[in-house]
Amino acid sequence: MDFTGRAVVVTGAGSGIGRAASRHFADAGARVIGVGRREDALKETAADRPGIAVHPADLRDPDAARDVIDAAIDRWGRLDVLVNNAGATRMMPLADTTSDGIASLFELNVTAPSLLAGAALPHLRAAKGAIVNVSSTYGHRPLPGAAHYAASKAALEHLTRSWAVELAADGIRVNALAPGPTESEALTAAGLAPAVVDQIKRDEAARIPLGRRGDPEEVATWILRLADPRTTWLTGQTLTLDGGLELT
Repeated sequence: MDFTGRAVVVTGAGSGIGRAASRHFADAGARVIGVGRREDALKETAADRPGIAVHPADLRDPDAARDVIDAAIDRWGRLDVLVNNAGATRMMPLADTTSDGIASLFELNVTAPSLLAGAALPHLRAAKGAIVNVSSTYGHRPLPGAAHYAASKAALEHLTRSWAVELAADGIRVNALAPGPTESEALTAAGLAPAVVDQIKRDEAARIPLGRRGDPEEVATWILRLADPRTTWLTGQTLTLDGGLELT
């Protein structure tokens, strides 16, 4: 895949799938703005890759989306691809559900991608670019104990379909990638104890037909494939990449 001369925004670029995707895009010739809350982690992502510029931001801030897109245009002069990868995971059984808990999930998983896509729209129109939303296999299968996380990803998948139809006349393709359990810092960031995280990882691997959790590098490859300008006739789709978990 060749992204030479193209500009890409990747959110959640400080670790996991976002870090891998940023590096893969840069290796394919793209000029990347890596967005995340931790500047030190973003600098690790950009290490040895001059094609990656870092932009620390908390995407829950309503002004952050415009700042991110402006930074990309100021630096690279164009925008061809928006990868909405940043997201939050939260275990929240129904009995423990709070208004703040729901709001915090949807702010990052639904509102932030929406504001970013809206801010990016004029530039994506000019480039006839692409949006790739990173969902989850739980965006379309039950997740007891974390239903609102699953619901936020279901919302992102439906936004994908709706935007694909809305923006088709502008030549903008919109697709989603729905990874299964993938090695990242998400479970730890959700506040779970290390022993609980280890048990969840073992349980997940045991349920996956291919017998293991995903690797960020292999997930990132499919983000690039969905964004590839040669993927000219694919839009409004959600590709599940979960080792067969959704089949169980």
